[in-house]
Amino acid sequence: MAPMRSTVRIDDDLMAALRARASEEGISLTRVLNRVLRAGMAAPKRDQSGARPYRQRTFAMGQPLVALDKALALADRLEEEEAARKWPETSRRMPTSRRWR
Repeated sequence: MAPMRSTVRIDDDLMAALRARASEEGISLTRVLNRVLRAGMAAPKRDQSGARPYRQRTFAMGQPLVALDKALALADRLEEEEAARKWPETSRRMPTSRRWR
């Protein structure tokens, strides 16, 4: 198989380690890179099938205290209450026509 030229971006720390290994072994950077890539490709794949699936713990919270099917009205009401708490002088001017029921 004829060698193929390619451009890849290698993180600086990895490149430094590859160059150091090439220097220690007295071989070219290309040879070290090819050997490391072959070893990585030949390594057995990690078996993900044996991993336990993530499970979220749940807790019984009882019946909701508000009607959840009126979430937008609830959000609007909460925003109005928060605004009234933060800016009491402007709460008198806030429209009260949009009431949560």
